[in-house]
Amino acid sequence: MLSDDHRTIDFFAKDALPAPRVTPAEAERIAAEHLGITARAQSLGSQQDANFLLHADDETPAAILKIANPAFGTTEIDAQDAAADLIASARPELRIATVLRRPDGSPQRATVETGSGPAVARLLRHLPGGTLSGPRHLSPTTVAAMGTIVGKVSTALRDFQHPGLDRVLQWDLQHADRVVAKLAGHIEEPDRRAAVHAATAEAWAHVQKLASALPSQAVHLDLTDDNLIRCPESHPPVPDGVIDFGDVTTSWAVGELAVSLSSMLHHDGIEPHHVLSAIRAFHAVRPLSIEEAEAVWPLVVLRAAVLVVSGRQQAAVDEDNAYAKAALDREWRIFEQATQLPLPVMTCLVRDAAGMADVPNRTPQAGAPECPLLRGFGATDVTLLDLSADADAMDHGAWMDSGTEARLMASALADGAAAVATRYAQARLTRTQVLSEVSTATEPTGIELWLGRDALVQAPAAGRVLAAAPGRVELTYGTQVLSLSFPQAVQPAVSVGATVQAGEDIAHLTSGTSIHVALRAADGPAVPRLVRPEYAAGWLALTADPAPLLGLPADSGRPPARGLLDRRDAVFATVQGHYYANPPRIERGWRHHLLSTDGRAYLDVVNNVTLLGHAHPRVEQAVAKQLRRLNTNSRFHYASVVEFTERLAELLPDSLDTVFLVNSGSEAVDLGLRLAIGASGRHDVVALREAYHGWTYASDAVSTSLQDNPNALATRPEWVHTVDSPNSYRGRHRGPDAARYAPEAVAVIDKLAAAGRPAGAFIGETFYGNAGGVALPDGYLAEVYAAVRRHGGLTVADEVQVGYGRLGHWFWGFEQQQVVPDVVCVAKAMGNGHPLGAVITSKEVAERYREQGYFFSSTGGSPVSSVVGLTVLDTLRDEGLQANAVRVGGHLKRRLEALADRYSIIGAVHGSGLYLGLELVRNRTTLEPATEETTELCDRMLDLGVVVQPTGDHLNILKIKPPLCIDTLAADFFADMLDLALTQLGHAHPR
Repeated sequence: MLSDDHRTIDFFAKDALPAPRVTPAEAERIAAEHLGITARAQSLGSQQDANFLLHADDETPAAILKIANPAFGTTEIDAQDAAADLIASARPELRIATVLRRPDGSPQRATVETGSGPAVARLLRHLPGGTLSGPRHLSPTTVAAMGTIVGKVSTALRDFQHPGLDRVLQWDLQHADRVVAKLAGHIEEPDRRAAVHAATAEAWAHVQKLASALPSQAVHLDLTDDNLIRCPESHPPVPDGVIDFGDVTTSWAVGELAVSLSSMLHHDGIEPHHVLSAIRAFHAVRPLSIEEAEAVWPLVVLRAAVLVVSGRQQAAVDEDNAYAKAALDREWRIFEQATQLPLPVMTCLVRDAAGMADVPNRTPQAGAPECPLLRGFGATDVTLLDLSADADAMDHGAWMDSGTEARLMASALADGAAAVATRYAQARLTRTQVLSEVSTATEPTGIELWLGRDALVQAPAAGRVLAAAPGRVELTYGTQVLSLSFPQAVQPAVSVGATVQAGEDIAHLTSGTSIHVALRAADGPAVPRLVRPEYAAGWLALTADPAPLLGLPADSGRPPARGLLDRRDAVFATVQGHYYANPPRIERGWRHHLLSTDGRAYLDVVNNVTLLGHAHPRVEQAVAKQLRRLNTNSRFHYASVVEFTERLAELLPDSLDTVFLVNSGSEAVDLGLRLAIGASGRHDVVALREAYHGWTYASDAVSTSLQDNPNALATRPEWVHTVDSPNSYRGRHRGPDAARYAPEAVAVIDKLAAAGRPAGAFIGETFYGNAGGVALPDGYLAEVYAAVRRHGGLTVADEVQVGYGRLGHWFWGFEQQQVVPDVVCVAKAMGNGHPLGAVITSKEVAERYREQGYFFSSTGGSPVSSVVGLTVLDTLRDEGLQANAVRVGGHLKRRLEALADRYSIIGAVHGSGLYLGLELVRNRTTLEPATEETTELCDRMLDLGVVVQPTGDHLNILKIKPPLCIDTLAADFFADMLDLALTQLGHAHPR
């Protein structure tokens, strides 16, 4: 027996708590002699206990043997087991590592002798699945799930009481200041030790102001990545299990959340803003009070400081504890991340995440000054410079030019403005950096002002000078601090400590001088001029718009992040989905870049609609010019429709000489099928499985993509007959055996004819786009086309995705197959984003359509559409974009193939030119699709500045089809970010 069954631990009465010294052989003996289980013991490591996984004879996990630190009494162990049982009962959806019990209900535990003295050993339920430990990036789904579990555990333990909870633990954040003071000497580096002391003092001061309002209850206090168990086979890893109740005690309830948040911060690619989804999830289960929300991040900092000092101490006193030593680097990373931003900034973000919009959360807006900041300047003298995504001045990629701000400022001054000012809290696209794995600081916390004439800066109200030096003045303005920055040559007219009255001179500025004006909370931290979008809400809450000081109206505040998305969902049919669960708001594009309204640049790898690149000037100018003249329907007589259709026909074999113009790929396929059926006089159609052709009745009827319609095969009309997808990678016939697809398809076609229902048409993509850019087997279309024609049918080539030079080596996909179809359907790339599609066939087939009536499309072939089509063809030729697809596409494919040699999750790299597909699998032999992993990868890539999406029936293929103007630098960025994301998500495997 332990010397005192009823004692509880007091950390401060102990010099150290080294883990019990127990070898695996000793653990096996303890399990056999005291707990009645014969098993092989595998050490799991622990900070202060000894944990072993016990394996049965067949090597399956049998139980966990936990040997508690000798400092812990049996009353404490009772409390831990009772807490685990309570949660298991209250939250049956969670798996809990409860103590195993004998037939009589008593726990399987015993007091045993160890090299460190007597200790309690017991058997606990083993939870399969593994922990979330390690550096792997945590996806938003995982982070939110962690927050949800913490909330559920907290609510389950709310009313739990037990004498074994009356403990003084070093992990209890109620004692964090004392723990750091006691153990900080173990940090050998003076700079790190000083940083820990400073952060602890600041965070502790914040918490003490709130402590009396923080509710206390029983807490697990260690719901970290080490103790949350993932659901077996969950992808991405999602926790549903809880282990290790060794730190159960009574403490601040909100500390439960802070402990979990801190454990997320060491994971690859995780920044403070990434953990906010855990706060939202926790708050949805167990609502935070205002005081608790304000305490969350100071407690995260305190937890980080305690981890650092405790880890250093444990490594020093327990030299053989590899677990403790291995944690030192990650504990320091947690501290660095926790202290990366000032506490007030993170506290504002926490309150935002908890939806506390009704709580005052920002510095009050500046009131009207007694005197304008610039003497003799009024609102009409100041021209506002718009540098946002909506600004016309950002057109034609001007935001990428480092001289744009200066050019626009000079132009406004030349036009007579007395001063030119930027806008507070409006993202400045001119500060955006493209091809960056992290966002750049684009959100201004003040106003930049350029003077067109001499000016005198005066005090807007009575105040005290806080700082005065060449190029800089700070003075109080009510409850705020007014910061003014000038060139270093400007000498202030005031001195530190002086009291100034409204209208008193501050500085004399000459024409051409720039001045930065900012207002911040007097008790807040120093604020950067520009901040990153993810943290802007936190920073801006500590500032105010200084515009009223210049006689201008104040900013109305940042709109709610989800406001526009909620409005979309309210009126725009939700079946018309959007990329990503929380999509960035994209309002501008340029070449192969997309820009969000907060100034984040994304590489566009998915947009095959904009063949030439976003916002191409030639297309814009051609459309504007034509709209100024005429836009009507094609029944009128005008030149552009003739010129465009001639050019289009010239790009095809001689037999395809007649063009229909429509508005989309769906319409093109629908019309193409009607032409084939009308010309052949037969209504049956043969189509490839796993293909998508459109949403109209006919184009949908021949679409069998399961992602576009899960019931596609079961709901085909009786006139549609499907043949196997000729997928040489994951179809029924793979590799060289893919040659069998064509004869099998021919057999289906012949069978239909023998049954008296010969196919009037065969439709298929000429390069399997929906399957991720998989080339058809050599000769496939030649055999199938021949069979269809032998029975009087026509062949329809769907070139909507792959045509127009995207494949690089071929302008049309059917060229790769060395065939000539009877009907070609094309769209997407034709208009570079303008709705434009076409069907090209022979005059004979086109004339047969008359038997079905006449054809007319109101805007298909309109003057504007025709001009757009001509401009796209001209630019495609003049800029050598098909050749660029060969060059850059080939380079990118080689980069992707090199990644496939390093990551076993990459099953194959499909495609040609700039129509590529990266297929992800869990097993290269079974080809089990890595569907969830692909979704997680796309989300991570978005965070890294790349827009890419999945395709295929299993949504496990990255569709890589960027604008054809993409360059090698951007292609390398995509490959580099893919490499980084795959590593961060734990997919790296030695070859």
